Amino acid sequence: MIKVLVVDDSAIVRDVLSSAIEKQSDMELVGTAPDPFVARDKIVRLKPDVITLDIEMPRMDGLSFLERLMHYFPLPVIIVSSVTTHDPYAAVKALELGAFDVVNKPGGSITVEEVTDEVLRKIRAAYEVRDQFVERVLRHPESSSDMGKRSSLRNTSLIKHQSSQGTPLLTQIKTTDKLIAIGASTGGTVALEQIFRSLPAHLYPIVVVQHMPQDFTRQFAQRLHELSQLEVKEGEQEEMLQAGTVYIAPGGNHMEIVRKGASLFINLNQKERIHFQRPAVDVLFRSVAREVGKNALGILLTGMGRDGAEGLLAMKKAGAQTIAQDEDSSIVWGMPRAAVELGAATKVLPLSKVPQSIIEFCV
Repeated sequence: MIKVLVVDDSAIVRDVLSSAIEKQSDMELVGTAPDPFVARDKIVRLKPDVITLDIEMPRMDGLSFLERLMHYFPLPVIIVSSVTTHDPYAAVKALELGAFDVVNKPGGSITVEEVTDEVLRKIRAAYEVRDQFVERVLRHPESSSDMGKRSSLRNTSLIKHQSSQGTPLLTQIKTTDKLIAIGASTGGTVALEQIFRSLPAHLYPIVVVQHMPQDFTRQFAQRLHELSQLEVKEGEQEEMLQAGTVYIAPGGNHMEIVRKGASLFINLNQKERIHFQRPAVDVLFRSVAREVGKNALGILLTGMGRDGAEGLLAMKKAGAQTIAQDEDSSIVWGMPRAAVELGAATKVLPLSKVPQSIIEFCV
């Protein structure tokens, strides 16, 4: 049984989540808490497997509590908050501080049923890798709370809120026009920060899928732009890829690469979710395999599930170089492991060696 603690100052939200959890045959609601101080005592006494956590709460905000929790008592935490809807920066910071995932509270087009279904799915996903997640945080604390703290201090000036037929021949011949494609999920925000902080300005175009909800990806792109020498932005429909630029797939949209003549362009769509995700890494990687072939480098980073594994295999079969992040440096070695098991990765590397591999590919 998955023992769950719900932490939220809203009695209504506590009741809704509690009711949904209690209906699940594989879950046990061990308690609820209206603020972090009550939650602290219940965590020690009840020892939950997974916590849902609001951000706006009395006495201590959820982000401050999350940072302390990851330092002293690391557990998988699902952020469930309305704050992340109007301030995507809060979601980015929560992920950097070590949150397993983020879910928006109901509002606008998001129904209560959709939210509860998503929360339940993410609770199961977090529980599945709980031991691995906790071990990773304890072994490498700089990847969660400590790194998040340094990052938030470093970026205090960050401004908030801010299809066509391919040419198969060009995918079969090595050219000087190359492309780097990166996919990531749980733990990926921190991993991508580490990578882009280490890269020089003049590289081939880089396209990225990081599993994040709609609106969060623009803030994340701005954050990466602040710390990187590269231009980092959200990808736009029919935008031509340029050297020295990183394109983040917008939340809620699949991002594909299409070729028009000798140039590569972005195509966005809202087709069916793949592995529960939109954007999905597999969608991006398959398009890169089709349109870029052996002139591409594919990198699959930390993440829960299997998204990206089959796409990375397609890239490898098309002649691309492919890399999977190793287990020791991954927050969750799910997606990279699936790729390794498929034989999709030509190299399995620690995160610290990924930037140099990108630079060598661009030489």
